Amino acid sequence: MRALLSFLYGVAAYAAGLVVLLYFIGFSGNLLVPKSVDTGAGAGWAAAVGVDLLLLALFGVQHSVMARRGFKRWWTRIVPAAIERSTYVVATCAVLALLFWFWVPIQAPVLWQIDGRAGSALAWGLFGLGWLLVLVSTFLINHFELFGLQQVFARLTHRALPEAQFKTPLLYRYVRHPLYLGLLLSLWSVPRMTAGRLLFALGLSVYILIGIAFEERDLLAQFGERYRRYRAQVGMLLPRRSRP
Repeated sequence: MRALLSFLYGVAAYAAGLVVLLYFIGFSGNLLVPKSVDTGAGAGWAAAVGVDLLLLALFGVQHSVMARRGFKRWWTRIVPAAIERSTYVVATCAVLALLFWFWVPIQAPVLWQIDGRAGSALAWGLFGLGWLLVLVSTFLINHFELFGLQQVFARLTHRALPEAQFKTPLLYRYVRHPLYLGLLLSLWSVPRMTAGRLLFALGLSVYILIGIAFEERDLLAQFGERYRRYRAQVGMLLPRRSRP
């Protein structure tokens, strides 16, 4: 029964993660959502920046701390290991929902805007390409493990999870973090950049760079010299591949 409940919890967490991810796309691009980065009740410049920075910091702390190996060792003494990743997804959804709900648009002039049809189409094309990179990258590194489904399914079927292996499939042969590259591309490739949109993009870009540093530290601890050689040969965010 516990295995079944864990599986249902994992499926619900996965579904919530997909919904929040889709809303994130609409929120960041001001597309088809009731409240986005530039819509909703505004406030004075100082108040808006203060609230928005607090929301970005909350997301960064939650997303980074819960992903660390030391936290996971402590956390799995409280929750079953099979639902650790699903719980991480649920916590991320909750923090992002708070960010979407309480984000305050900044009442300031537009910093830049691309009015030409070709330029606007190029910007939106890069925005879409960024999110496509994110999606493809999740499947290259095991989409269902990343969102917690593999773990709860293994518990339901009484199967052991495979040992973590160091792999560099397709995009990972040329850039170490194609998922983060896709996020950065989507954050900056919009035809209209407001002050609020700039704060959102800057805040998440800083988080991504900090997150990469922590993630690579964990990967070095896990895979040692093999990851050190990989890091020397392949670019972090810009495609590069040198010979061993």
